Amino acid sequence: MADQPTRGGQKQQQQMQQQVHPSEAIKSLLPQQGPSKSQVLAVVTLFPFGGALLCLAGLTLVGTLMGLAVATPVFLLFSPVLVPAALTIALAVTGFLTSGAFGITALSSLSWMINYMRRMRGTTGEQQVVPAKRWGL
Repeated sequence: MADQPTRGGQKQQQQMQQQVHPSEAIKSLLPQQGPSKSQVLAVVTLFPFGGALLCLAGLTLVGTLMGLAVATPVFLLFSPVLVPAALTIALAVTGFLTSGAFGITALSSLSWMINYMRRMRGTTGEQQVVPAKRWGL
């Protein structure tokens, strides 16, 4: 029981030692020395480059918005023609993709059936090649 007050006192002393003044905590986050020459050179060369790219991105955005402003009335005028045309093209593409998927499914099913029948008869393709080699084919 006599140990408890001393332990509590030790804990308070440790907490007091661990508490650091806020300015010291900030100083510990900062580097001890300044940037190197290569870091300064990288910032000096890449900062204008990044600014130029940012300007180009802004010009692209402005150009896109202007093009959209010009094209919107055209889309509205031609929408009775464009919407059915887009639907027709979308349906045609869907049909071709579906046809290809059905074709691949049919070929794989046919291949599976042929292999199944060969296994049922007990002959494989390699066993059928041997008689063909005897005949010189």
